[in-house]
Amino acid sequence: MRFCSRCGLALTGLADWLVHGRVPLMREETQVVPITPRRKSIRRAAKMMFFSGVLFPVFLVFSIAAEEPGPMAVPFILFFISLAWMLYARLFKETQAPASLASAQQTVLGPTPARNALPPPINVPIPGVGRNQVRTNELAQPPSVTENTTRFLDKE
Repeated sequence: MRFCSRCGLALTGLADWLVHGRVPLMREETQVVPITPRRKSIRRAAKMMFFSGVLFPVFLVFSIAAEEPGPMAVPFILFFISLAWMLYARLFKETQAPASLASAQQTVLGPTPARNALPPPINVPIPGVGRNQVRTNELAQPPSVTENTTRFLDKE
């Protein structure tokens, strides 16, 4: 991807814009990152935890209808199982994707294209800055207040 050195505008669709006279569509390049077994297990546990939260009001109604707290055990047990599953995945699952999965996705999608970064900033000196400095000690001093009052004394 190339950028304008002055304003940072992406120049990827500039040729298309010049030829067709329209703004090109923005295409975002997404890179597929393989999901690790740890993340997959944590997601499953989180889904199960959410499901137990959804079941809570349903079993609360059953518990009120039966006038016993027994049905409430189902969402609580499901919640604690998912919590234990999440902790187990966090502590003991692998943090990297298997090499076979990563290489399979690499061959299907192809190599990722190299991205060019913005060019280094260019320091262009501004002409005339710093040359015409005003010296404040050479400015004309305003007349003092006593000069006008002493003129009145001379007239009397």
